[in-house]
Amino acid sequence: MRPEDRTRILHMIEAAETVQEFVGNRARGDLDSDRILLFALMRAIEVLGEAAAKVSPETRAMTKDIPWARIVSMRNRLIHAYFDIDHTILWKTATEEIPALLPILREMIRD
Repeated sequence: MRPEDRTRILHMIEAAETVQEFVGNRARGDLDSDRILLFALMRAIEVLGEAAAKVSPETRAMTKDIPWARIVSMRNRLIHAYFDIDHTILWKTATEEIPALLPILREMIRD
Protein backbone atom coordinates (compact mmCIF):
# COMPACT_ATOMS: atom_id res chain seq x y z
CA MET A 1 0.00 0.00 0.00
CA ARG A 2 1.21 3.48 -0.82
CA PRO A 3 2.22 5.57 2.19
CA GLU A 4 -0.29 8.28 1.27
CA ASP A 5 -3.08 5.68 1.13
CA ARG A 6 -2.16 4.47 4.58
CA THR A 7 -2.36 8.06 5.81
CA ARG A 8 -5.81 8.50 4.24
CA ILE A 9 -7.04 5.27 5.79
CA LEU A 10 -5.77 6.46 9.16
CA HIS A 11 -7.76 9.67 8.60
CA MET A 12 -10.83 7.55 7.82
CA ILE A 13 -10.34 5.57 11.03
CA GLU A 14 -9.95 8.75 13.07
CA ALA A 15 -13.10 10.26 11.57
CA ALA A 16 -15.05 7.02 12.13
CA GLU A 17 -13.92 6.85 15.75
CA THR A 18 -14.96 10.47 16.18
CA VAL A 19 -18.41 9.66 14.82
CA GLN A 20 -18.70 6.87 17.38
CA GLU A 21 -17.73 9.26 20.16
CA PHE A 22 -20.36 11.75 19.01
CA VAL A 23 -23.20 9.21 18.99
CA GLY A 24 -22.03 7.50 22.19
CA ASN A 25 -24.99 7.77 24.54
CA ARG A 26 -27.27 9.57 22.12
CA ALA A 27 -30.58 8.60 20.55
CA ARG A 28 -31.83 9.17 17.02
CA GLY A 29 -34.11 11.99 18.18
CA ASP A 30 -31.10 13.97 19.36
CA LEU A 31 -30.30 14.80 15.74
CA ASP A 32 -33.55 16.72 15.50
CA SER A 33 -33.02 18.71 18.68
CA ASP A 34 -29.23 19.13 18.87
CA ARG A 35 -27.82 21.12 15.95
CA ILE A 36 -24.30 20.76 17.32
CA LEU A 37 -24.59 16.97 17.13
CA LEU A 38 -26.02 17.21 13.62
CA PHE A 39 -23.23 19.45 12.37
CA ALA A 40 -20.56 17.42 14.15
CA LEU A 41 -21.72 14.16 12.58
CA MET A 42 -22.01 15.76 9.18
CA ARG A 43 -18.48 17.14 9.37
CA ALA A 44 -16.88 13.91 10.62
CA ILE A 45 -18.61 11.90 7.89
CA GLU A 46 -17.53 14.49 5.32
CA VAL A 47 -13.90 14.06 6.44
CA LEU A 48 -14.22 10.28 6.22
CA GLY A 49 -15.58 10.59 2.69
CA GLU A 50 -12.94 13.09 1.60
CA ALA A 51 -10.17 10.79 2.80
CA ALA A 52 -11.83 7.85 1.02
CA ALA A 53 -11.95 9.87 -2.21
CA LYS A 54 -8.17 10.31 -2.06
CA VAL A 55 -7.35 6.59 -1.67
CA SER A 56 -5.82 5.23 -4.86
CA PRO A 57 -7.74 2.88 -7.14
CA GLU A 58 -5.12 0.20 -6.48
CA THR A 59 -5.70 0.26 -2.73
CA ARG A 60 -9.48 0.43 -3.20
CA ALA A 61 -9.29 -2.69 -5.36
CA MET A 62 -7.56 -4.55 -2.51
CA THR A 63 -10.62 -4.20 -0.32
CA LYS A 64 -13.88 -4.89 -2.09
CA ASP A 65 -15.68 -5.05 1.30
CA ILE A 66 -15.56 -1.26 1.53
CA PRO A 67 -18.26 0.59 -0.42
CA TRP A 68 -15.84 3.28 -1.63
CA ALA A 69 -18.24 4.90 -4.08
CA ARG A 70 -21.05 5.06 -1.51
CA ILE A 71 -18.75 6.65 1.07
CA VAL A 72 -17.65 9.31 -1.39
CA SER A 73 -21.25 9.83 -2.53
CA MET A 74 -22.32 10.40 1.08
CA ARG A 75 -19.60 13.01 1.43
CA ASN A 76 -20.75 14.72 -1.75
CA ARG A 77 -24.35 14.71 -0.58
CA LEU A 78 -23.41 16.25 2.77
CA ILE A 79 -21.30 18.94 1.10
CA HIS A 80 -23.51 19.85 -1.84
CA ALA A 81 -27.03 19.05 -0.62
CA TYR A 82 -26.54 20.08 3.00
CA PHE A 83 -30.01 21.68 2.97
CA ASP A 84 -31.72 18.34 2.32
CA ILE A 85 -30.09 15.81 4.65
CA ASP A 86 -32.22 12.92 5.86
CA HIS A 87 -31.48 12.63 9.57
CA THR A 88 -32.51 8.98 9.66
CA ILE A 89 -29.99 8.07 6.95
CA LEU A 90 -27.30 10.09 8.71
CA TRP A 91 -28.07 8.30 12.00
CA LYS A 92 -28.00 4.88 10.34
CA THR A 93 -24.67 5.72 8.74
CA ALA A 94 -23.25 6.84 12.09
CA THR A 95 -24.61 3.99 14.22
CA GLU A 96 -24.61 1.00 11.86
CA GLU A 97 -22.50 1.47 8.78
CA ILE A 98 -19.49 3.24 10.27
CA PRO A 99 -19.12 0.77 13.17
CA ALA A 100 -19.16 -2.07 10.60
CA LEU A 101 -16.56 -0.26 8.49
CA LEU A 102 -14.05 0.36 11.28
CA PRO A 103 -12.72 -3.22 11.69
CA ILE A 104 -12.15 -3.47 7.93
CA LEU A 105 -10.20 -0.22 7.90
CA ARG A 106 -8.15 -1.26 10.92
CA GLU A 107 -7.31 -4.57 9.24
CA MET A 108 -6.10 -2.71 6.15
CA ILE A 109 -3.44 -0.82 8.08
CA ARG A 110 -2.23 -3.94 9.93
CA ASP A 111 -0.85 -5.46 6.75
